[in-house]
Amino acid sequence: MDVKEKAKNIKLMAFDVDGVFTDGSIIYDENGKETKIFNAKDGQGVVCAEKAGIITAIITARENGTVAHRAKNLGITELHQGIKYKLTVLEDIINKYNISFEEVAYMGDDLPDICILEKVGLACCPCDAVDEVRGICDFVSTKNGGRGAIRELCDLVLCSKGIEPLDIVLGKK
Repeated sequence: MDVKEKAKNIKLMAFDVDGVFTDGSIIYDENGKETKIFNAKDGQGVVCAEKAGIITAIITARENGTVAHRAKNLGITELHQGIKYKLTVLEDIINKYNISFEEVAYMGDDLPDICILEKVGLACCPCDAVDEVRGICDFVSTKNGGRGAIRELCDLVLCSKGIEPLDIVLGKK
């Protein structure tokens, strides 16, 4: 099955944070407070996916208040932080919404994401993901993490379903 065919079936889009929502940089101030930089275009893609009825989720190993704020801001359905083994959480989410692995797209960029990428219907990564991840993904974005990779995936999934993101923004869908 080709990428567009797989994308048509997606009901849940899940994402890692560092290296996917961000460029992977971790910034600390002099007090040790961590901050992150997010891409507005990626955020618009997630908002469009949510408005189109796609469940969105963040599953990340780190815990950060900035991520919680961003998830709330975007209307992310499921936020799971501090998760070292991500597959168990994804299994809980798909059981909660009564969907299958084949109906899940996941975007990750590094070794801890492989356990999920090997199971989902549409395995995705930014173009700057580690080689081991790139080698198993169905969709490798032309964009880096934190630089439009999420938006490219969201647009792919929506367009594969016959939904134009612009129509969502303009309130036509």
